[in-house]
Formats: sequence, structure tokens, C-alpha cells
Amino acid sequence: MKYNVIGLMSGTSLDGLDIACCEFSLDDRSWCYKIRCAETIAYSRDWKNTLSGLESASALEYVTADIEYGHLLGMLTSEFIARHGLQPGLISSHGHTVFHQPGKRITSQIGNGAAIAAETGLPVVCDFRTLDVALGGQGAPLVPLGDRLLFGDFDCCLNLGGFANISFEIDGRRIAYDICPANIVLNHLASLTGCEYDAGGMLAAAGTVNGPLLARLNDLPYYRMTPPKSLGKEWVLQHIIHLLETGSISANDLLATFCEHIAVQIASASNMKNSARILVTGGGAFNNYLISRIRHYTLPEIVIPDALTVNFKEALIFAFLGVLRQRHENNCLQSVTGASRDSSGGAIY
Repeated sequence: MKYNVIGLMSGTSLDGLDIACCEFSLDDRSWCYKIRCAETIAYSRDWKNTLSGLESASALEYVTADIEYGHLLGMLTSEFIARHGLQPGLISSHGHTVFHQPGKRITSQIGNGAAIAAETGLPVVCDFRTLDVALGGQGAPLVPLGDRLLFGDFDCCLNLGGFANISFEIDGRRIAYDICPANIVLNHLASLTGCEYDAGGMLAAAGTVNGPLLARLNDLPYYRMTPPKSLGKEWVLQHIIHLLETGSISANDLLATFCEHIAVQIASASNMKNSARILVTGGGAFNNYLISRIRHYTLPEIVIPDALTVNFKEALIFAFLGVLRQRHENNCLQSVTGASRDSSGGAIY
């Protein structure tokens, strides 16, 4: 049986909306996939401003943004379908995370599923995290089941998006968690120089690591917590941005220091897993300086796949999670999130 699905992904780094049309087939209990076509559609300045500040908006502004953003996703998806002559059977949307505080049983991704369905005329799966959080889990990361079923040839899967997260098997159980912030902070620091992001890590490469700041970053209590654990923008604003804004360190030095911090934390997460190969995807895979620092500290081989996989692996996997939800199969793992049980999460419109 084959499934043609469109996956929608919007990350905390605000690069834009990732849209991927994916084909999945189940053969002898093994899943195969193909990304048929994919695009990243940049957000307008107004939408960037809305999404970046929504956590401090009023309740009415939040609800309005949820509806309007859902219609935007639906319109962009309809245009994508027409542009490529597609006939998908399902849309699977991650939405855009505004709040993520699983300790308070709070997680919220805007992008109203009914609005997407109304714009496209297609069934929509969305709101993947809330059931797991209601079951006492972290609601994140959700990608690991896709890592297991679609990318099982690798010992670990590392995503360098807004946050760096890792996924691997231990004794037949999938374990995954957020390691540390990544592009959400690097992009913020690059903006201090007038750039949207640090292309290739050139700004960081021109900087110098600040030892005392690096030590303070590495000493944050989160890094001593055992999984399951996850991070959100609120944590970054409270614990990371505060540290970076203390003192008079140049933007380039801050970038170099934070890249070093990411590399140290990734090495700490991966070197003890007896891994031979780590698949690296997400926008950070194109940051040559960051990758060089990760390779400096990390023992396993770092494998960066083709650009299509690097850019659209998360959209691909959310498309896949929508298929599992449609099949009433588990798409969220207790071993990853710490919930009371595995679950099949996602609202269907």
C-alpha cells in the first residue's frame, strides 16, 4: 500500500515553512519513503514578527494568529499542490510551537487544522504533541519513531534545527531528547550583525571562544538532567539569552562560543553510545564551522546526507507520523517522552 502525503514543518528558528510531498510504502513490514518534491517558503516580515513574539501576546491575539496561520498554511499548501501537479491524500502538519512547558502539561502549536482542511479540501492531521503531554510525557521529540522506521541504518540521528536533538536505540528501546539550543540562538546572535543567519559559520569562524562564558553555558542544570527531557523557547529566553547579554562580548565571539557549546554538548550525548555513524540533518548541517567543531569533539563518524534529506527530514517524518495516525498505529514512544504509554497522537480534520 502506498501513501502520498504532504508534510508541513515550521521550526523555532523561523527559517520558513518546509513543505514536502512524500510517498510511503510498506513492504515486508519495512517502510520505504521517497521525497517527491519539497520547498521552503520564507515567512514575510510580518509573519516573522508575529511568530517570534506570540508568547507575550493577548489571548485574543493568540487565537486569531492560530486561525490566520492555519489559513496561511492551507493557502501555501494549495499553491504547492497546484504548482507541482500533485494529488496527495493527506496533509500532516506540525504547526509552529509557541509554548512548550511539559512540566506544567502545556504544549501549544498554532496552525489551526480545520483552517488547513477548509483551504485545501483534504484531510489534515495536526496537534501531534498534546496527547503525549496529557499522558505525562514531554511531547517531544516526536521524530524518533520515524528515525527508527525510516533511518534505522544509522546508529544515531542528530537534528540541528532550532534545537539540537538526538535519537538512538538502547536494548531495543528508542531514546531521544533535546541536547541543547542550536539555530534558535545562532540566528539570534547573527541578527546582531545584521544577518538573518551565519552562512556557513563564517562569522563564528572569525570569532574567538570565550572560556568563562563557555563554562557557564556548559554548567546549566539542564545538561545534568537525565532523559526524557526537552527544551522550549521559554527556557532559552530565561537561561541562554540572559547569559549571552551579560558583558560586552562581540557577536562573532558569542557565535564562536555558542558553536563550541553545541559541539561539547553533542559530543557528551553521543560519545558514550558506542555509535559508529551519526546521521546529521537540519539547517545546522550547512554550518561548516559548527560541523567542524562537532567533528573535533565527537568520536563517531558524522554523516551528512543529500541536501533534500538535510532540509526536509523533519517534514518527511511528520508526513509519516500522519500516516501512522491515519492507520491508528502508535506514533509517539513512551521510551522517548516518559509518558505513561505509547500513543497515536494527532487531531484529524
